[in-house]
Amino acid sequence: MEKELFGIALGIEEPVYIDGISFDPEEGELHIHINFRRGGRFGCSGCGEAHLPVHDTVEKTWRHLNFFQYKCYLHMRTPRTICPKCGERLWLPPWGRKQSGFTVLFEAFVMALAKAMPVSKIGELVDENDTRIWRIVRGHVERAYQRKTFETTAKIGVDETSSRKGHNYVTVFADMDSGEVLFATEGKDSTTFQSFAEELPKHEAVPEQIKEVTMDMSPAFISGAADVLPDASVTFDKFHVIKALNQAQDEVRRWEQKKNPLLKRSRYIWLKNPENLTAEQKKKLETLRFENLKTAKVYQMKLTFQDIYRNIKDPIAASAAIKKWLAWAVRSRIAPIKQFAKTVKRHWDGILRYFISRLTSGAMEGLNSRIQEIKRRARGFRNIKNFIAMIYLETAGLVLALPT
Repeated sequence: MEKELFGIALGIEEPVYIDGISFDPEEGELHIHINFRRGGRFGCSGCGEAHLPVHDTVEKTWRHLNFFQYKCYLHMRTPRTICPKCGERLWLPPWGRKQSGFTVLFEAFVMALAKAMPVSKIGELVDENDTRIWRIVRGHVERAYQRKTFETTAKIGVDETSSRKGHNYVTVFADMDSGEVLFATEGKDSTTFQSFAEELPKHEAVPEQIKEVTMDMSPAFISGAADVLPDASVTFDKFHVIKALNQAQDEVRRWEQKKNPLLKRSRYIWLKNPENLTAEQKKKLETLRFENLKTAKVYQMKLTFQDIYRNIKDPIAASAAIKKWLAWAVRSRIAPIKQFAKTVKRHWDGILRYFISRLTSGAMEGLNSRIQEIKRRARGFRNIKNFIAMIYLETAGLVLALPT
């Protein structure tokens, strides 16, 4: 009776049958032995050719889902056939996968856990070396990623994210319409774009179909996009532009506070917009504004520059407003602001492109936050391939070919 029950649970059908079941109480392991009837015929695991005779057999073992708290293993004298098209092929049972020592249900269980807990903890839970668990995760992610198509992708965002402490980075390319990661690769130099371009044909896409790119003003990214995405217009993300202006403002504050002690401990007041200040910060800001400070003047200049992004929709009007602001910056004779103005002029086309494309890195920042959460949850990865596999698993919209 128990053989029939296990046979139904495993989806076993004639000519395959359960030959025996044994339990090892000392090791806490359940062993299910599977066989096939003499004269049984099997399909080719390559082309699917049916009713092929058995040439010989190979002993195979698979780790299955636990039976209660006990490990469970399937053992089979697995038939090997000779296909007229494919040659010698080992039969692939319904519970197995090529070149895997685990059943598909065990792997499905691991993949479900991988989205919620560190791989090291999964290894402890199922009592397996985490190297074998990583092999499962990477294998399923790689196969699902290979099936992913980029044929409709036209707008992308690019950003780098740290893979570990220090100067270790991964560059992430994402579809700005779907919000899904398209590609992730180690480094943050111009060669990351070349790697992305080489990946596109593997997913039914070509570099020429990319029409819009949003990114920061990194010289490496600018060079990479120009080299491999010839038909793409570049939008420099407005948040990175404002970040550069904030850095210029903070430079002015640090220089000026050496002469005016009132500016000490005021850094975050100048970095925030007025509506985001606390009541105490607003009171201090009003006091500082009457001190005839260069920092206060730069703060007003920053708010005016932000208002161009906020309120102007027309590219021609935006161009006129930014040119007027640049003239103000030059007249200010404040060195960091004049330097920022030069940065704007050097990146003019990409900054102005925002008023046409309306693309920002908001989606990229959201992805970056998710990726950093993956990193924190894992408390480190053995290598960069594992980190990229988890990025794809959680942010690339992959469809895993696993039973549910």
